[in-house]
Amino acid sequence: MVDKSLLKVNNIDAFHGTFQALWDISLTVNAGEIVAIIGSNGAGKSTLLDTISGLVHPSHGKIEFEGRDISTLNPFQIVGLGIAQTPEGRRVFPEMTVLENLEVGAYNPRARQLIEKNLQRVYQMFPILEARKSQTGRTLSGGEQQMLAIGRSLMSNPKLLMLDEMSLGLAPIIVDELYRVLQEIRKNGITILFVEQNVRRSLVEADKAYIIEAGHVVLSGNTSTLVGEEKVQKAYFGA
Repeated sequence: MVDKSLLKVNNIDAFHGTFQALWDISLTVNAGEIVAIIGSNGAGKSTLLDTISGLVHPSHGKIEFEGRDISTLNPFQIVGLGIAQTPEGRRVFPEMTVLENLEVGAYNPRARQLIEKNLQRVYQMFPILEARKSQTGRTLSGGEQQMLAIGRSLMSNPKLLMLDEMSLGLAPIIVDELYRVLQEIRKNGITILFVEQNVRRSLVEADKAYIIEAGHVVLSGNTSTLVGEEKVQKAYFGA
């Protein structure tokens, strides 16, 4: 049987200082999937993305990307392999223009060769960014800053795009547009792993989900199956 997995997280533990944030976490993301990490604030979702990105190194277990162990690599090396993370809170450079913010995302050698192609792809997905390309990041609305943060990640030419709380604090109409673009990103051959507190929306948008509580995976599976799980119904939908 052919292994379609792009990312494998195998039994990892991770710490913030002396505090253990992740306990024996395992997950698999197959090429072409949209996978959701669901859980309440403080459950360990962001730490999981940071550990995959190399910002935190696991104290136990292993992370593999395309069959390669990336557990001890630095963030810039992981970006170079094709993993990009859009952090919670957008974190655009406020005094740089939209275009300059996007160009920063293409610093790795593989992406620099494709900067014009990727720039046009970003503008096609987010036309407002092309219209605002000469404006500074601080002049954009919250929704436009989120588009810019995603666009900057896409400029690194990723195979796997990870998004942390993409919809946080945004109007529903903007959230709808961002999720529409996620499907378009997938059609461009990019696999997506996203963290979200909105369980109902996550189970609609993703193919597969992992539910994390207090640093542990407590439930996982195809979203079509998870929607009907009694535990999910009781915990998240009040059924």
